[in-house]
Amino acid sequence: MSTLSAPSPRAARALTGYRPFWAARFGPAPFLPMSRREMEALGWDSCDVIVVSGDAYVDHPSFGMAVIGRTLEAQGFRVGIIAQPDWTSADAFRALGRPNLCFGVTAGNMDSMINRYTSERRIRSDDAYTPGGEGGKRPDRSSLVYAQRCREAYGDVPVILGGIEASLRRIAHYDYWQDKVRRSILVDAKADLLLYGNAERAIVEIAHRLAAREPIGALTDVRGTAFMVRDPPEGFFEIDSTEVDRPGRIDEHINPYQTTAETAQSQGAACAASAVDGGAPQPLRFVPGGAAKLPPRAKTVIRLPAYEQVKSDAVLYAHANRVLHLETNPGNARALVQRHGERDLWINPPPIPLTTAEMDHVFDRPYARAPHPSYADAEGGHDGPTKIPAWEMIRFSVNIMRGCFGGCTFCSITEHEGRIIQSRSEDSIIREIEEMRDRVKGFTGVVSDLGGPTANMWRIGCKSREIEAACRKPSCVYPGICPNLNTDHGPLVKLYRRARSLRGVKKILIGSGLRYDLAVRSPEYVKELVTHHVGGYLKIAPEHTEGGPLSKMMKPGIGSYDRFKQMFEQYSAEAGKKQYLIPYFIAAHPGTSDEDMMNLALWLKRNGFKADQVQTFYPSPMATATTMYHTGLNPLKGISRDPRRGEKVDVARGEKRRRLHKAFLRWHDPNNWPLLRETLRAMGRADLIGNGKQQLIPSFQPATDGSYQSARRKNSTPGRGTALTQHSGLPPRPGVKAARRKG
Repeated sequence: MSTLSAPSPRAARALTGYRPFWAARFGPAPFLPMSRREMEALGWDSCDVIVVSGDAYVDHPSFGMAVIGRTLEAQGFRVGIIAQPDWTSADAFRALGRPNLCFGVTAGNMDSMINRYTSERRIRSDDAYTPGGEGGKRPDRSSLVYAQRCREAYGDVPVILGGIEASLRRIAHYDYWQDKVRRSILVDAKADLLLYGNAERAIVEIAHRLAAREPIGALTDVRGTAFMVRDPPEGFFEIDSTEVDRPGRIDEHINPYQTTAETAQSQGAACAASAVDGGAPQPLRFVPGGAAKLPPRAKTVIRLPAYEQVKSDAVLYAHANRVLHLETNPGNARALVQRHGERDLWINPPPIPLTTAEMDHVFDRPYARAPHPSYADAEGGHDGPTKIPAWEMIRFSVNIMRGCFGGCTFCSITEHEGRIIQSRSEDSIIREIEEMRDRVKGFTGVVSDLGGPTANMWRIGCKSREIEAACRKPSCVYPGICPNLNTDHGPLVKLYRRARSLRGVKKILIGSGLRYDLAVRSPEYVKELVTHHVGGYLKIAPEHTEGGPLSKMMKPGIGSYDRFKQMFEQYSAEAGKKQYLIPYFIAAHPGTSDEDMMNLALWLKRNGFKADQVQTFYPSPMATATTMYHTGLNPLKGISRDPRRGEKVDVARGEKRRRLHKAFLRWHDPNNWPLLRETLRAMGRADLIGNGKQQLIPSFQPATDGSYQSARRKNSTPGRGTALTQHSGLPPRPGVKAARRKG
């Protein structure tokens, strides 16, 4: 077994620092081939890497298979694509022949279960990443199924998992659809390696090492990877974090929620290792009054509770999740190990984020910026059966950054892309806009988005690399904006101005979600955004109005929304424009009481919002909020078996209660009124039932074929019903969770 090593962030090898593989002589392909005929046209006799994906193949930098394929192509490797194969047999996985190096397997741009099922576990009828939007073209847990079929097709070829589905299932995780804790997907898929996060750096290193004939089992020192081992690597110091409370003196217990130095300091002790170099991993113990001698992080591993423990012990599950989320900063994260049966799951520290030059390298590849020609009319965007909805949504947008330091507990961006922002250069972004203008069929001069996970984190980050590398906070903006965070929006304003001045560009819209608590720090940015880049509506996500659920989400208070709304309306008026904010809210998030939802409904009515579409909390694998949902505990407050410590979380589990929370968000829908009346009476708030302005819902029930407005006109005083009619301004944009304001 090779000894692992974890390079420092500054020691990461550049993507362009490798000697190209010999097949670079073939040059870039117009499209990465999906058939033997295309391979032959390119002069290939075989593929070096074959990427298997649950999405249709769109050669665009917003689609993972294209990014990985083109990045490997730039290294000189021949990459083939098997998109949405028939998974009922291994035949489709032999379509391009045996790959020389490996299969790369991904479920696609979305987790396959979230893609297929609603938050109520109902099967969706469509799939935006499939030609024609047709549903059912990928199996449940696609990564697992595809990996097994690859193994059946060519048993001696290494299989490497990647993509967001693998990222979020890299460890023992709660599975909402089966309502149980499942093993790491690596165990069930029987793959050789799992790559989590944005995997360009890892897959480039792995491909070159496989090409140099290193066995897949020796590739244990690549950051951002996970693998299974029977015997732990040698020379590691092991921190035992398999239990929360231990008997005996507290100064003999490693606190897994802090660094070892911080824990030692808090207890007035020093830390020493009881192991010598080499040999099996040894637990660390405190030596009161001893000399501080800490092992290097690159040689430290934290042992989490085993799968067999966390699957039946909610406290240990929450504990493991807390430790996992504290080991996510590439600058200080340690390796993790978790027992699964007779083997260990070993997770290396996260990948080193790409530099701006490396981001430019990835996005400047020769993408065709269109679906593969085999999808016929999809490229032209016609209304034929081969239209790919996801492509239609992003075809005129530009991704300018990756990552998010918001740390929202219900969101999976941090677990996948990390909290360190990776930004492209301004020149690279401008080149992509110009290429889109000149090459993408149907471009009318409107860029639908310049964004990413958020609209306004481009080139924003920690003021100090040293502080950033040492930080272990899960968020840079909660409970308040960190004083070490650079919040300068000046470069983004400059980018907007340069982009909209380009020849042939009529309008630059911002479609990504805006982090408004950051935006209010820069009135210049808000004015620029509101004056030039809002197409009638701007979506933002306060998520709730009440402090209880917001603290579980790690979101700012509603006061931040009010400050942004004031600025938005001021600058809209100065620009002479009628523009509206579209706020997103979540129903049934852990930590949300029925009273919280009632207060949110009252806020919505006071402010004249009628949500057409609402979002019910969806427990995605590995998220902190999912841990709250599963365990009823709050990992943000610490975990203990002592009922007097820690924090219990109110969880809306049953179908009726989740439906109730959703009904409060849609307080204006007559279909929800019977349930709301019943609930309000049970809560002792019957005073909110009636026909007055201060009451939430009326005491009457309209006819089944009537509407809310018509019922009010029939049963209330003249003129009162007109206050609740829809605003006569711009219609809601398709695909946006529209909230209509009263006139």
